[in-house]
Amino acid sequence: MLFRKTIRKNRNEPHENVERWMVSYADFVTLLFCFFTAMYAISNVDSSKLGKFVGSMKAAFHAPGRQGNVMSLIEGIDVYVRDDIELESDVRDLLGPLITESEGSIDVKRDARGVVISVADTFFFQPGSATLKEKSQDTLDRIAPVFERHSNLVRIEGHSDNVTVKLDRFPSNWELSAARAINVARYFIEVHDVQPGMIATTGYAEYRPVASNDTPEGRAKNRRVDIVLMSELESKKEPK
Repeated sequence: MLFRKTIRKNRNEPHENVERWMVSYADFVTLLFCFFTAMYAISNVDSSKLGKFVGSMKAAFHAPGRQGNVMSLIEGIDVYVRDDIELESDVRDLLGPLITESEGSIDVKRDARGVVISVADTFFFQPGSATLKEKSQDTLDRIAPVFERHSNLVRIEGHSDNVTVKLDRFPSNWELSAARAINVARYFIEVHDVQPGMIATTGYAEYRPVASNDTPEGRAKNRRVDIVLMSELESKKEPK
């Protein structure tokens, strides 16, 4: 007599989960979301508020006033800051009313050169002239305290549009833009005692535009004087 052995399937045998990949995928998507959120937050930094935050943190942790570009707040963690951020914030605070009154003709920005106070030429000069207007002195007087508070090297840059001047005194825009920069520098030196060794001038004519010269509005933006408080790195490049 044959006995047939019945093999019963174990009902408690674990079922293979074929959807486990979804857990890893969800984790990956979450990490991507966090990464791009952080990148977006970093790309929208308010320079003025960041500068004030850095100053407050230095005061709170008794950090020296200017120690280059790194400040250690917690052991093992270094917070990197740019001195230019603090400088821009301070310049904006000093010139805030002047910037507002200018209705867009005076601007403060930060770039590779340092902190730039950009002033439309109409604030300082008559068309085709390098002689400072009398009323421009008030604007220069309100900018001068920036030099008293900071020891950065200063470079004053004259810029023009691409319309060639036709004057015996200024054969080209090179001479005109350079003469304008020199006269602004002379005012700071002679009236506000800025050390001559701390200030330099240059004329770029129409060759460093910030807008298109194809429209009157663009040409107006290009006719400007940039007062540059140079960054540490740029200052080191200057010849001694």
